[in-house]
Amino acid sequence: MTSLKALKGRIASVKSTQKITKAMKMVAAAKLRRAQMAAEAGRPYAERLDAMVASLASSVSISPQTSKLLAGTGKDDVHLFVICTSDRGLAGAFNSNIVRAARKSADILIAQGKTVYFYLVGRKGRAVIARLYPKQILHQFDTGEIKQVKFSDAQAIAADIVERFNGGAFDVAHLFYARFQSALVQEPVQQQIIPVEIVPAAKVEGVSGATEYEPDEEEILADLLPRNVGVQIYRALLENAASEQGSRMTAMDNATRNAGDMINRLSIQYNRTRQAAITTELVEIISGAEAL
Repeated sequence: MTSLKALKGRIASVKSTQKITKAMKMVAAAKLRRAQMAAEAGRPYAERLDAMVASLASSVSISPQTSKLLAGTGKDDVHLFVICTSDRGLAGAFNSNIVRAARKSADILIAQGKTVYFYLVGRKGRAVIARLYPKQILHQFDTGEIKQVKFSDAQAIAADIVERFNGGAFDVAHLFYARFQSALVQEPVQQQIIPVEIVPAAKVEGVSGATEYEPDEEEILADLLPRNVGVQIYRALLENAASEQGSRMTAMDNATRNAGDMINRLSIQYNRTRQAAITTELVEIISGAEAL
């Protein structure tokens, strides 16, 4: 039987943990609103730009002079997975869901005989990828010093990825992140960012088929294609920031509730143990008195 002193120590320890989880929940809730507003504000521009690039790409004839970001390398043997995760844990299944989605896609491509490399943004996805694919990590971009996501951060990542693509490091790039829906739901997303996916103009939402561009489409694409990569990565970072805080708030709320349940159970056990000890002492006193 656990001693009263040990039970009292466990109750005190769980209460301390409960205070920490409650404080973390409140901090995450305070940060969530701002992160959510930033993510929702960035969606229309990112979606519109992606739709415009897709519309332009559908009307351009591929030629040797066409940008590789649109035309591609002519093959899809080497794939780069840009996996965006957070730098901090205690966020529920937020990071593991993103990494799991990337692993599933990677295993499918590897089974087809493709080569998959990983470009890791954030620290929390590194351990799993390094354990399962130790020789396939192309680069690790550290975001530990970034307190608030800025477009310049996404531009730095995009410039590095585009430079590697132009250098022939890979043929296709996929972006993985978590789209924020609510504090309870964050959906893992896979998006091809290099080369541009060619979509028929009639199927592109939000872009009219009668749109005329000045200057011509190829000149516009030369400027928009690199920018679009940066915008999509910026969107992923914003969505991740909101998803991380939402997932952390939910996880810490559950942890606080679980700590409360554990305190109740330990308190009941403590009271029962104390009552048993008192009863035993009373029996010993009565037995001793009767013996006299």
